[in-house]
Amino acid sequence: MSTDALTGRRAGSKSERRAADADRARMSDQIDRLFRSQAPRLLRFFSRRTGAREDAADLLQETFLRLTRMASEDDLPTRPEAYLQRIASNLLRDRARRAIAHAEDLHEPFDEQALPTGGPGPDGLLEVRDLLHQYETALLKLRPKTRAIFLLHRRDSLTYAEIAVEMNLTVSGVEKHMMKAIAHIDRAFGRP
Repeated sequence: MSTDALTGRRAGSKSERRAADADRARMSDQIDRLFRSQAPRLLRFFSRRTGAREDAADLLQETFLRLTRMASEDDLPTRPEAYLQRIASNLLRDRARRAIAHAEDLHEPFDEQALPTGGPGPDGLLEVRDLLHQYETALLKLRPKTRAIFLLHRRDSLTYAEIAVEMNLTVSGVEKHMMKAIAHIDRAFGRP
């Protein structure tokens, strides 16, 4: 005899198999109803925070996949909407951490020794001036709070924890603002 993964019962007799099938059908119906009622709200939640509908759809799918995996081991939580929101928040937090790690991997320290001793020529100065203008324009398009957090970290070299204390936020809140700022600047420079 085998053990049913969803119910933990041995699926030996016909009545036990029917009960296990009924439990799976009930769970499937609950998840389906939950999807129909919560998916639009979660899709808006993800869309507002990612700015990309495709990413939001992927995150929505991952949210319900995680719920389904959990439900295959246990019953649904007593407040599945709150559980879904927790999954969604955790997915965004993980995504922000990956984006920050990726941005830090792309960062190359400035080496003054690598510059030619004569300094940049007229073309180089014009290019630098254009890049600076493009960078300033991108910064000005950020929301004031996001811009302030970005500058505190990048210009003033404050850690996320120090910024969180100064701005009265959580560290994850600072991470989210940094992720938004970095993504915005990357888009302004045509980087993916």
